[in-house]
Amino acid sequence: MATDRLGDMRLFAEAAALGSLSAAGRRLGVSPAAASARLFKLEAALHARLFDRTTRQLRLTDEGRLYLQHCRIALRAVDDAEAALQAGRNTVRGKLRISASSDFGRNLLSQWLDEFLGLYPDLKIALSLSDSLSNLLQDDIDLAIRFGVPSDGTLIARRLAPNRRVLCASPDYLARHGEPRTPADLANHQFIVLVTAAGPLNEFQFVMDEQPCSHTVPMDQAWETNDGAQARAWVLAGRGIARKTIWDAAADVRAGALKILLPGLSPSEAGVHAVFHGTRFMVPRVRVLLDFLIERFRRETGELLGDIIIPGF
Repeated sequence: MATDRLGDMRLFAEAAALGSLSAAGRRLGVSPAAASARLFKLEAALHARLFDRTTRQLRLTDEGRLYLQHCRIALRAVDDAEAALQAGRNTVRGKLRISASSDFGRNLLSQWLDEFLGLYPDLKIALSLSDSLSNLLQDDIDLAIRFGVPSDGTLIARRLAPNRRVLCASPDYLARHGEPRTPADLANHQFIVLVTAAGPLNEFQFVMDEQPCSHTVPMDQAWETNDGAQARAWVLAGRGIARKTIWDAAADVRAGALKILLPGLSPSEAGVHAVFHGTRFMVPRVRVLLDFLIERFRRETGELLGDIIIPGF
């Protein structure tokens, strides 16, 4: 019964992730009829409906969302137990679930992962890209790369590299609108603003003559997007000024496609961190990824950022 229940939980979790019971069945080698029967059996045992079903999709009920959170914990515990046994055999395989911001993930990180997978060909990657912070437990993430330090005390943050958020614009934009020399000059400029689940990132902080100051971009006058990669495309196209992490802007700055504005006025930041669960056994695949990222960020801090002069960086 326990084995059947565990299999039913895995089928339920896959169906929730894929939005399709038949797709979940195919992934687990179960026929559509058998998958449907197992889900009905699970719901009957729980005395709860887990999905609202339509002809086109499955939608989790409130009970289903609650049960899914606990299923993920239980399934992860089983997977971690098996991985702990494999660790003694130095086995590096399975699926790595990684979270990163969209621009960094599509550009630098995707290149680095190609190199990483050349070292560990038995690994598979599940890469979640979002400029809103992920919930590592709820989203089933092994490791997240974050520009900052999480406030959740159950997570461990390993610093990978320094970071600075900078305002930047294309030479074409600056030729048409002029270059701001002080934060007050920003009132005369156009902006591209990143909008996350927490709201628009439209307030920029500065330190001028050892005094803090800020500029808030009126959203009704801004280009806005929830995708950092799209913001980068717009700033390269000369649509306005955008705030980017130095890691997202560095290659374009070195190529002359972007220029950093007010470089000496950006406040210092916590840096780039690898964030992972503090209460889980670190399976070999996560350990080797963390070691790889530590070394790769160390190298790139010198090679990618080394010739970009930012006072105080």
